[in-house]
Amino acid sequence: RLRLHDGKLIKDRRFHLRTYPNCFVAKELTDWLIDHKEAPDRETGIRLMQKLMDHYIIHHVCDEHSDYKDAKLLYRFRKDDGTFPLSKDVKVFMRGQSLYEKLVSVEESILKVREENSVKYQRTFLGCEMVDWLVQEGEVENRQEAVELGQALLEHGIIQHVSNRHHFFDSDILYHFWINFRRRRRLTELLNENSSRALSESPDSPFCLRKLNPDPGNTSFLSVQTNKEIKIVSAVRRSSITSLSGNSNPYFSAAPTLVFPPVAECNPKSVLKRPVTNEELLSPGAPYVKKTLTIVGDAVGWGFVVRGGRPCHIQAVDPGGPAAAAGMKVCQFVFSVNGVCVLHLDYQTISSLIMTGPRTLVMEVMEAIE
Repeated sequence: RLRLHDGKLIKDRRFHLRTYPNCFVAKELTDWLIDHKEAPDRETGIRLMQKLMDHYIIHHVCDEHSDYKDAKLLYRFRKDDGTFPLSKDVKVFMRGQSLYEKLVSVEESILKVREENSVKYQRTFLGCEMVDWLVQEGEVENRQEAVELGQALLEHGIIQHVSNRHHFFDSDILYHFWINFRRRRRLTELLNENSSRALSESPDSPFCLRKLNPDPGNTSFLSVQTNKEIKIVSAVRRSSITSLSGNSNPYFSAAPTLVFPPVAECNPKSVLKRPVTNEELLSPGAPYVKKTLTIVGDAVGWGFVVRGGRPCHIQAVDPGGPAAAAGMKVCQFVFSVNGVCVLHLDYQTISSLIMTGPRTLVMEVMEAIE
């Protein structure tokens, strides 16, 4: 993005008597990717920019196109218009990057090459050294906040115990930055990861139904409807840094990612009696009514499962979760998410859109008239 600004590819542009600030022409950008060896051909360049759209980094200036088209269309980085979604994991990542840059740019940095068990590690520090430094630099108010920040960084895979055996503690345990933020990454690395699909398919996804304390003999939620609609939505207070990661458990998770309580898988069989198309859903006189639901996520997610595509539908609802409290039911079709029409999207993309959005979710659903 910064290179495009420097190269004047991103600038204010006028189209149909309207000025669009800080945007670029898709066709020009594809040319730039090839000229600067970021993509070997146009097809790869298009796939790369589509990845950025899927990750909500760029978008069409009028949001009229959900796909990146190699044409004279105007697109914009969300960071240039204030629409970039600062999710919990993005905030922790940016905090980690800021701390890393500050540490490597000072003399007598606590980051050093150290050896443990005859193995040398780069960018290492002791837990107590990091806590001392965070307090001295005013990054945190006290040592407890420093430990909470260190735990959040570890849970997001930014720092790690050198042998991957311990969580973060205020002690002489050796840690290192797992991510080298100074390494220049190639855009083509995006094509080797499938975080959007992995996110929605993972058992740790907030779209899977879960119980904190499952009842014996009842280990899964099937496709259920609430007996009555509850309009009062409860919110969970989140104030500590550790809540950013979704896990405040005092033990180390082997996979330093967003960790949630154990989940219960939903019944994979569709709840729909027959497939429904967008045309049928939106046709005049169709037996469907649109409803707006405001769902405030709690500590373990929103409590529903979305499946299908074009249109997607609600596959299952946790009867004790926030979605059920807002009036969500199975078999409802998802019309929009936070003001964005999603009728043309699949459930993986919708799941990613919700995950990277705010904790308070506004959804429009279409429900069959009984």
